[in-house]
Amino acid sequence: MTKNIDMGAAGSLTVALLIIAVAFLMRSFYKRFMGVDRSDDSTK
Repeated sequence: MTKNIDMGAAGSLTVALLIIAVAFLMRSFYKRFMGVDRSDDSTK
């Protein structure tokens, strides 16, 4: 019961969305970390 289904388009779209989501999360956490780092420096 095997079917020949071309998952090329769906796979490419899924990988693209995952990469965009990971890049957005990394950017968000980096901005938050740098904000915490800057506020720590200003209190000294």
